Amino acid sequence: MRCDLRVTRKAVALLAILILSVVWSKPAAAQQDAQTQQDVQQLKAKLQQLEQMMGEVKDQINSLENQPSETLASAVNASIDPHPTAHAAPALAPTPIGGRGQPDQKKSVSDTTMDIYGFAMMDAGYDFGQEDPDWADVLRPTKLPAFPNQFGQNGQTFFSVKQTRFGVKTSTPTSLGDLKTIFEFELFGTGVDAGQTTFRLRHAWGELGHFGAGQTWSPFMDPNVFPNSIEYWGPNGMVFFRNIQFRWTPIKGERGTFMIAAERPGASADQGVYSGRVELSNITPQFILPDLSMQAHFDGKWGYLQIASMFRRIAWADNAPTPQFNLSGSAFGWGINTSSNLKMGKDTTGRFQLVYGHGIENYMNDAPIDIGIENNFSNPVSPIKGVPLPVLGAVMFFDHNWNPKFSSTLGGSMVNIWNSDAESPNDYHQGYYALTNLLYSPTKNVMAGGEFQFGRRVNLANGYNFNDYRIQFSFKYSYGHTFVF
Repeated sequence: MRCDLRVTRKAVALLAILILSVVWSKPAAAQQDAQTQQDVQQLKAKLQQLEQMMGEVKDQINSLENQPSETLASAVNASIDPHPTAHAAPALAPTPIGGRGQPDQKKSVSDTTMDIYGFAMMDAGYDFGQEDPDWADVLRPTKLPAFPNQFGQNGQTFFSVKQTRFGVKTSTPTSLGDLKTIFEFELFGTGVDAGQTTFRLRHAWGELGHFGAGQTWSPFMDPNVFPNSIEYWGPNGMVFFRNIQFRWTPIKGERGTFMIAAERPGASADQGVYSGRVELSNITPQFILPDLSMQAHFDGKWGYLQIASMFRRIAWADNAPTPQFNLSGSAFGWGINTSSNLKMGKDTTGRFQLVYGHGIENYMNDAPIDIGIENNFSNPVSPIKGVPLPVLGAVMFFDHNWNPKFSSTLGGSMVNIWNSDAESPNDYHQGYYALTNLLYSPTKNVMAGGEFQFGRRVNLANGYNFNDYRIQFSFKYSYGHTFVF
């Protein structure tokens, strides 16, 4: 009996344990089911995200497979760039033209862009006065007659396509900054090609980060002072010189820049009243040091202010085999150029410049000589000497947009040179330049307009001056396109 009772008790205990385990397992099972459902939902969400990402990857792969090999290679290189600067945007569907690139394509951070631009332009007009025939299609006070009828009778019609221009710009991102280049030329002959319609280099420039080299605007110059005119040569009192240079720009910011450059030296001289003397026939220029230019540019909502400086050494050597005199010498040239563009309402811009210096005429837009002849009779070994001529230039123009199709410009410019005492009486002393116009753009990239121009030359000492009046009509057809590689 006791044995049966013990068995019965064990059976009852086991049964109780089984019942309790079943009862306790129900909440645990319910909790486990809830957790399982939550895990399933999370997995489904992740799967949906993966499917969306796979779709985007497939679209990118399809787009890349349709691109030319150059663009595909650049995209691959961008994907493995160890120093990315930003996340590249997905490539757009290509529209290749002759396999040269992707026009109108969205640019990524590793793309090279190439801009091809320029215009065809025709000028025609009538000069009521007279001017050096080599410069008949522009207005330069230094090229107006120095004595009566120097270039014939008054009145001359002119036609020209010399302003026609072509240029190519490129930009390539690198780990050292953007690599930029520009190559640009026009058809306006100067120097030995004066008066000719021929190729003339404007810019041949390369720039990487803070350093650049080649031919472009001198830092002593401010190209934004040039008004919205159709006369090619521009204000005579403006600093205007594209020079070969090596440039360093240590400060590049949204509010301003600072740059310094070593530029190709050069200067011109006048023998004055001693022109043709045999004693001066063996004098040659000597440029040992480059010209040094600096520029500080400050931007604001009102416009900008720019201050530039120039320092240069000009030298010449007397190479006569048995010299009677010592006519070798040197001079120090310097200049300060202050310029600005001021916003005068939303439709008007004022362009201003004031420059003063000694021996900087080479950098001026229309000033003849840097070094003049001065008498030095107190020294029998060097009875004459060369001196840097002081020059003052001023520019003031106003550009106004009447509406999206019509615009006008009004303003003037002047140059004054303090001549030396041994210059010729008919040497250039002062020049004045003024114009006003009405320009019309019937559609994008097309311009036509008419302009009235005035120029005046004043000689040094013979009392002669000449006023010139001109009208000009121009037609300009521009083009440009950006290619992405």
